[in-house]
Amino acid sequence: QVQLVESGGGLVQSGDSLRLSCAASGRTFSSYHMGWFLQAPGKEREFVAAITRNGGSAYYTDSVKGRFTISRDNAKNTVYLQMNSLKPEDTAVYYCAAEGSPMFYFRDYKRYDYWGQGTQVTVSS
Repeated sequence: QVQLVESGGGLVQSGDSLRLSCAASGRTFSSYHMGWFLQAPGKEREFVAAITRNGGSAYYTDSVKGRFTISRDNAKNTVYLQMNSLKPEDTAVYYCAAEGSPMFYFRDYKRYDYWGQGTQVTVSS
């Protein structure tokens, strides 16, 4: 069992930065691939970024490449999402998720095993 708690969301202006954090409970954090997803009102959950267990590989949706960076600190049981040059269209609830299977289908939210409660990010123009 893994419990995930996101933090770091807020209201910012276009062009600003935010860093989201996701703290995981348990001693097996390093055995999980981690992902960030967003969900806007009335829409399905969308993939944002993902990182493999050891942090060796990271993946991004095209709209955030060059602006967002995912990282993890396995010693602190935490995954981060650094969000730069934020745009109004980035506004959503952001969720972190953990995926424990050997094959990492990082884009498919249905593959993830555990989810946080989400943190709201609002970007004003």
